[in-house]
Amino acid sequence: MDERLQQFETKMEKTCEYLEADFMTIRAGRANPHVLDKIRVDYYGSPTPLQQVGNVTVPEPRMIQIAPWEKSLIKAIEKAIMASDIGITPSNDGNVIRLVFPEVTEERRKALVKDVKKKGEDAKVAVRNVRRDGNDFLKKLGKEDVSEDEIKELEDQLQKLTDKFGKDIDKLVEAKSKEIMTV
Repeated sequence: MDERLQQFETKMEKTCEYLEADFMTIRAGRANPHVLDKIRVDYYGSPTPLQQVGNVTVPEPRMIQIAPWEKSLIKAIEKAIMASDIGITPSNDGNVIRLVFPEVTEERRKALVKDVKKKGEDAKVAVRNVRRDGNDFLKKLGKEDVSEDEIKELEDQLQKLTDKFGKDIDKLVEAKSKEIMTV
């Protein structure tokens, strides 16, 4: 790999990593503690990630349990969960908060798969935008002391990178879709 293309490969990798992280927050029937990753709790005036104010466990396949480090945080954690977009009402017994995930309907599964495919398509567009930026960069190089053959070779390498990350995105989408449709 030519070092001049390294920055574009890095951007494409970051796109795939972001997509993978985004897929982890999609709930597919089973309790996945990653759905709480984006939730921030008001901890003495500063927004703090939920995982830093309590112990998050999955005692059953469709339940997440949150045991706050301080009992006084229970109301703040409940408020943060209610304000989030996970769509589950928390219940507490004074010591721990429980999130019970309902069984996902077939219709909801299909909607989630559609959403996953759209996110995958958006990621592919982002990768192609990086390729476009790379091609613009190579055109500027062509105006300097770089031969046409060398530019052509770099463009081919950039296209191969784009194809590779496109296939990686397809694999991620396929795996997540399969996971969602598995009852």
